[in-house]
Amino acid sequence: MSVRLFIQAIIKYAFGVLIVGALLFIPATFNYWNGWLFMGLLFIPMFVAGIVLMIKNPDLLKKRLNVKEKQGEQKQVILFSAVMFLFGFITAGLNYRYKWIELPNIVVIISSVVFVLAYILYAEVLRENTYLSRTIEVQDNQKVIDTGLYGMVRHPMYAATILLFLTMPLILGSIISFIMFLIYPIVIAKRIESEEEILEKDLNGYLEYKEKVRYKIIPFVW
Repeated sequence: MSVRLFIQAIIKYAFGVLIVGALLFIPATFNYWNGWLFMGLLFIPMFVAGIVLMIKNPDLLKKRLNVKEKQGEQKQVILFSAVMFLFGFITAGLNYRYKWIELPNIVVIISSVVFVLAYILYAEVLRENTYLSRTIEVQDNQKVIDTGLYGMVRHPMYAATILLFLTMPLILGSIISFIMFLIYPIVIAKRIESEEEILEKDLNGYLEYKEKVRYKIIPFVW
């Protein structure tokens, strides 16, 4: 186990907890039960997954910690996503404080279940594809993965993240934030377009894989 990688992971994890907590609880109050529920659903599995990757696949953990995009267009994608989270979380907190629009508890519960299922799907994608990084790139000796979830859609990780991100504002009890988060599928569609251009050019067998698996995110739909 790399001590440097462990420290890097812990620092990023702690930073994430502090930032998300601040964005939620400062606009709201510390009695914001939706916020505590969301923090638990997000960061407890993340901590467990990080420990598992640290022990079993530190190389993949290192790739997932790398968020430095080289392409200008993809930097814009990350910027749009960051702005979405910033305003979405703050709005959710303000929605709780001022009771703008309150969602029924059943919506929060169902969204929490879907969030957990999406997290499991995300973990399965990481298990199936050890080439996954946070940046768009083709790695040395990378091969096309065409089994499991990758035999159904070409980008199961993005399918999982769309489910994760669209359920976040509903767990937080804010339909206004949900509307803001609807920008994410648009952002992902743009990212997939750029990613596939690179994969078609640099990854052997990807064009044949596209012929075999025709759907990007949703089987029989898109």
